[in-house]
Amino acid sequence: MFGLGTPELIVILSIAFLVFGGKKLPELGAGLGKAITSFKKGLKDVEQTGKDAVSENVPGLKEVAALRDGVNQVKDLGKVLGK
Repeated sequence: MFGLGTPELIVILSIAFLVFGGKKLPELGAGLGKAITSFKKGLKDVEQTGKDAVSENVPGLKEVAALRDGVNQVKDLGKVLGK
């Protein structure tokens, strides 16, 4: 974890406790957790949107996918017949 050991984390947490106080730390932790969750969700949305945009705008992509599926079926058939 970025080269931080237990002693360093204890020092950082104790300084945070002194600066923010005991009542604010749980609120800060909850806010940080929500921010991280929102960030991950946003990344997934952007990634999915990018995949959708590529699949819709590339000519011949559906045909290539169908051809790939056909090749995979032939490979599977060859494995079955080869046994």
